[in-house]
Amino acid sequence: MPQKRIIVTLVVIIAALSIAATGLALFSGGGAEPSSITSVRGQPVVLYGKGLYHHMSADVAVQGIAQDWVTLCLGVPLLLLSLLLSLRGSLRWRLVLSGTLGYFFVTYLFYLVMAMYNPLFLVYTALLGTTFFALAFALTSFDLNHLARNANPAVSVKVAGIFLLVNSLLIGMLWMSVIVPPLIDGSIYPRSLEHYTTLIVQGFDLGLLLPLSVFSGVLLIRRSPLGFLLGPVYLVFLSLLMTALVSKIAFMGSQGQPIMPAIFIIPVLASGAIYFSARLIRNIS
Repeated sequence: MPQKRIIVTLVVIIAALSIAATGLALFSGGGAEPSSITSVRGQPVVLYGKGLYHHMSADVAVQGIAQDWVTLCLGVPLLLLSLLLSLRGSLRWRLVLSGTLGYFFVTYLFYLVMAMYNPLFLVYTALLGTTFFALAFALTSFDLNHLARNANPAVSVKVAGIFLLVNSLLIGMLWMSVIVPPLIDGSIYPRSLEHYTTLIVQGFDLGLLLPLSVFSGVLLIRRSPLGFLLGPVYLVFLSLLMTALVSKIAFMGSQGQPIMPAIFIIPVLASGAIYFSARLIRNIS
């Protein structure tokens, strides 16, 4: 099928570009030692000063490196494995492939709009485009009624749906704890804004990803055919994203950076996402 060939071609391109992007970020050297600047809002910011992310603040650069390790060591292998097994006709692995593509799409969307300009700008642009279209083709390849018929009716999916609602609530509260206090005390700008233009991650989460989590959870609870697609796909995406966040927390902690209260929230959500994604996908025959 032309659609299948398109997906295969796009996934191979995504894997190759991701290996190049993460490899250059992880193993690029050079640069000066960390330095301090003052943002346009008068906030002192420590720049990382080394490698590809040398113009990024030290705490955000460390998070980028942590996510690059997860993308290279977990994301790319899972992407290629799920492609191979989905080509053998596995409905389960088609869901895994779609969720993994979702992770790559969101990752490089953030890299394109948040990372300070660097030589990989065109690579991030290409990754955003290829992941978007690969994800779109993958999602539209499913027959929702066929997918629902292949779901085991004896297995309850309600708890997985509730987990997605709880995930949205907890992450939403975490981000609001960053945004709201400065609005109340009149300082307006959160300290985590540093020298960036706006809160990219929080904005996309609150405006798009968390509502999608709620929507997927509600559809799962109602056992809607669309829920049997969006639920597993979102949970696979969330498993990878939360694993990357756990890695970020570990890297930040090793640098003596504050990791509260995320250290208590993110690992629990990561474990829940992995458990429920595996449970839902095993539910598909």
